[in-house]
Amino acid sequence: MMFDERTHAKMHEPLAALASQGVFIGTSSWKYPGWLGQVYDDSRYLTRGKFSEAKFERECLVEYADTFPTVCVDAGYYKFPTDKYLYRLCADVPSSFRFGFKVTDTITIHHYSKLPRFGNLAGTDNKHFLDAELFVNAFLKPCEPYRGKIGVLIFEFSQFHASDFARGREFVSALDVFLSQLPKTWAYAVETRNESLLHPEYFAMLKSHGVAHVFNSWTRMPEVSAQIEMPGSFTTDFLVARFLLKPGRSYESAVNSFSPYTSTKEPYEAARAAGKALIQKARAEGKRPSFVFVNNRLEGNAPITIASLLEEMEVREKPQT
Repeated sequence: MMFDERTHAKMHEPLAALASQGVFIGTSSWKYPGWLGQVYDDSRYLTRGKFSEAKFERECLVEYADTFPTVCVDAGYYKFPTDKYLYRLCADVPSSFRFGFKVTDTITIHHYSKLPRFGNLAGTDNKHFLDAELFVNAFLKPCEPYRGKIGVLIFEFSQFHASDFARGREFVSALDVFLSQLPKTWAYAVETRNESLLHPEYFAMLKSHGVAHVFNSWTRMPEVSAQIEMPGSFTTDFLVARFLLKPGRSYESAVNSFSPYTSTKEPYEAARAAGKALIQKARAEGKRPSFVFVNNRLEGNAPITIASLLEEMEVREKPQT
């Protein structure tokens, strides 16, 4: 399926209707030239008759927000947000728009890998792992003036190994202490990449803090449908889901297979079914805004995946009261 102007309009209406019911659906990041002619109008990003990637990256969020009511800001994972960055983001979207922010990995990495981006920290233990004071000062404080447009803050924990924690309960205990120190006025969600952590003790700990478990589709995680069935996995009065990769597929494989993300290459029906189930549950039971994010690397093109989801659902505007 490809987009045209009529399809673009059809996307906006059901997404806006769901948002009015407290269910915000969007993509993971938004700066993809592969979406030109679909989400984006090529002519808006021309400079001297040629496509300008710099202009596109600088301005495309405005057009993205014409269709989608939310987006997951992956950039938050790589460095703490600044006032200048947050101001620009929030100025580009309407008052009804809600961002999901991944929390900076300085808070969530236990041991720095040997990736070049970590520089001198590569291969060392992270002294700021689960540092509540740093999180409050370096992340929450810059976000405070913009909290009206920030829907959820996501703590993403990469896969832990035995060298990080000998037992899963050690991480659960450390996370329990960390969450107990945070202001309760923000919506938080935790995403783990260790299947072994998905047990009642972990879910109960999140529930005790009113923190959502992120239902996530990832390489070494069980399918989202299986997570839904786990006792206690719905830990608070809103839900968060991130459909990132098909279980068993590596990130690198997805990039090689799907980029530049112009079309759906491999429909993943189980993920779509789980997405619909979560959306329906959030519409029926959610008390606070819920968020469902879809990544290009799930099927090849996140907007088309979302459009396909919407086609299979009956969505009406929430009646005015």
